[in-house]
Amino acid sequence: MIRRLAAAALSLTALLALTACGADSSADTATSQDEVTLTIGDQAKTLQTIFAASDALKGTKYKVKWAEFEGAAPLYQAVQANAADTTYSADLPALQALSGGVKFKNVAALKNDGHHTALIVPKGSDVKSVKDLKGKTVVVSSAKGSIAEYLLANVLQQNGLKYSDVKVQYLLPTDAQAAFASGKIQVWATFGVYQAVGLQQGGRVLIDGADGRISGYGFIGASEKALASPAKKAALGDFLKRLGTALEWTSTHQDAYADAIVKLNGADASVAKTLASAAYSKVLPITSEVNGTVQGVADLMNGIGVLEPNVDVAKSADTSVLK
Repeated sequence: MIRRLAAAALSLTALLALTACGADSSADTATSQDEVTLTIGDQAKTLQTIFAASDALKGTKYKVKWAEFEGAAPLYQAVQANAADTTYSADLPALQALSGGVKFKNVAALKNDGHHTALIVPKGSDVKSVKDLKGKTVVVSSAKGSIAEYLLANVLQQNGLKYSDVKVQYLLPTDAQAAFASGKIQVWATFGVYQAVGLQQGGRVLIDGADGRISGYGFIGASEKALASPAKKAALGDFLKRLGTALEWTSTHQDAYADAIVKLNGADASVAKTLASAAYSKVLPITSEVNGTVQGVADLMNGIGVLEPNVDVAKSADTSVLK
């Protein structure tokens, strides 16, 4: 099994999601897009909501099925088990999966401004700056090696602290959300909808990932098995272009996108508005600039013992799918 992801074994929910996604191995032998089914890996219905709101999948020749997961670790396990064709995550979970031996390639980069990842503290906390974190317990969402953990490691380093100056605990986002709401967390390193809910519950942003404190890059990846099918690879190229169109729509129609998050995900209106403003805004080809920036992420996390073995980012990409 996968060394690095073994601790995040599939839960019953994840297993049900795998069954529900209906991955169809018969599509591997398809010779045209008309016969192809792409099983798209997703987290917290993010991609599904974007496509439903923008209608960017209208008119595809191939079929799309969704494999839905709470976090990146079970999503990558699904790809390893050939139960999903694609991955979707921030840069560090992708690096962690590659380090653990999952067989996939990054095929496109996503980009945002970093505000969607933050260290947050409860209302009334005496933690006023990063230097105040020394000696504190920081809960990281979710499994070891999340983008929230990179933010923590990077800002500690920038402020002259060592990673060993804090005590790190790992909790899945939903569990951490409940603990934060009940006042059991001193500092929470989190992201996305969980960050938005934490702030709604009275939390305060200590520092976020803007201004280069995180790379802002995410990745769409594809299993090596999917990439070996010419028809699936062609369909994936079309899907990535449509994702670019969908993300452009979300950046220019934030109110409509927020309404879709409320309707399809059951989020509170204020949380939905925050999520809509923090979404990835671009799909980009994987360039040397992308690889160089993310290699810096890999090197830092390898240096503190979180990413082991290290990853050669450039070798983990397939640039032929999205030019």
